[in-house]
Amino acid sequence: MLLDSEIIRAFYKELADKINMSRNSLKRPLTLSEKILYSHLFNNKKFVSSKRGVDYADFAPDRVAMQDATAQMALLQFMMAGKDQSAVPASVHCDHLIMAKYGADEDMKSAVFTNKEVYDFLSSACNKYGIGFWKPGAGIIHQIILENYAFPGGMMIGTDSHTPNAGGLGMVAIGVGGADAVDVMTGMELELKLPRIIGIKLIGRLNGWSSAKDVILKVAGLLTVNGGTGCIVEYFGEALNPFHVRVKLQSAIWEQKSVQLVLFLAMTIQWLNILLLPEEKRWQNLQKKTGNILLLILKF
Repeated sequence: MLLDSEIIRAFYKELADKINMSRNSLKRPLTLSEKILYSHLFNNKKFVSSKRGVDYADFAPDRVAMQDATAQMALLQFMMAGKDQSAVPASVHCDHLIMAKYGADEDMKSAVFTNKEVYDFLSSACNKYGIGFWKPGAGIIHQIILENYAFPGGMMIGTDSHTPNAGGLGMVAIGVGGADAVDVMTGMELELKLPRIIGIKLIGRLNGWSSAKDVILKVAGLLTVNGGTGCIVEYFGEALNPFHVRVKLQSAIWEQKSVQLVLFLAMTIQWLNILLLPEEKRWQNLQKKTGNILLLILKF
């Protein structure tokens, strides 16, 4: 159950109109994160009020991701809802129950044996409800999401605190609890307090001994946990240009874990063209193009 290019095409076809509608309704310019959030309003509702950090809004994420430890209860709750399938694309990734102890091969055999009942349940439930199932050994959930599901301008939730990793490709990706995931999977809205926006302009250039992680740690020290809670941090400025997508992924995950932020960064300029390529050529072209970054959504 990989990314459906038709769904993405339909999303981008309506994106400009949704952004313009939100801009006209609020009568002010929008930040990048606001453009993404407001283009995912539940049932395309308009904002009556939009005071950041105070007002609540209902959102409709594009997809849901779950790991094997948190998916168990979430799927049980979803089954109780009486739905035939998930209302949005969803996936389960079996990676968290694999304990690293002796080595890859031996640890994998141990995990499959120890957690056989869990894996069988997850596989069966996913097959019944049309949910993507990534078996043990398929890879780490966050890298799989990045390579197969993430897309610039999208919005997703995941039952794992590292979900903002997808922000490295320009998504608003939010870690949530299992109950929130079930709400979205059953077709309900995701209610969130509108995040405050923290803009950080990067000027100049990092020296040879510095990395994006140093920038993130500095920001974490300045904001502290309390200063970053409930916020989206937007980085902009000419100093972003040298950062390729792997650096931005590192930044996204470090920011989220240290300051508890919902974070995303820039996206690859060629991503949309890569999406339209035959599947066997996508990864090859993605590897070639990840050095060129552009804040694409800002053009709307």
